[in-house]
Amino acid sequence: MTDGWDKVIIGIDPGTNVMGYGILGVRARKPQMIALGVIQLSRLENHYMRLHRIYERVLGLVEQYLPDEMAIEAPFFGKNVQSMLKLGRAQGVAMAAALARQVPITEYEPRKIKQAITGSGAASKEQVQEMLRRILSIPREDLDVQLDATDALGAALCHFYEQQRPVAAAGPKSWKEFLARNPDRLVK
Repeated sequence: MTDGWDKVIIGIDPGTNVMGYGILGVRARKPQMIALGVIQLSRLENHYMRLHRIYERVLGLVEQYLPDEMAIEAPFFGKNVQSMLKLGRAQGVAMAAALARQVPITEYEPRKIKQAITGSGAASKEQVQEMLRRILSIPREDLDVQLDATDALGAALCHFYEQQRPVAAAGPKSWKEFLARNPDRLVK
């Protein structure tokens, strides 16, 4: 589903009960929300069935929207090791689904996403949602009540912003290195 987009980015907020996704289209260097939603997993009886569902749904989203890239939120390092392990598995399965269709992946820490969207790495999920609504001109009624969906859209927008940053040229680290690279500029 390219529909004239210059680029499509899928954002994923991994979870084992609820996984958020957001699809961002870019046309003429202007981002726009295409879709967002959640994958409900809590009604599935065990963790393995949830992982299977994540793979199926993320693969389905990749096949439906044909993203050029995936931005995924990195797991938050909490104190509960079992929760971290399950979240890491969910993230890995979502990544495997994207990789099955050769979609490149970039991972972002939650603080970096919040910083990119709100200007504060300590922003709340509600603040991220409101800023996304304003930045992307999303009508309130189009926002999913699940904050996981807007967290995923935030990952996609953060990725878009990161790609817009100019890359500094790998210049010399010292005058000595500069002169070694440019012997013709040496005054004799």
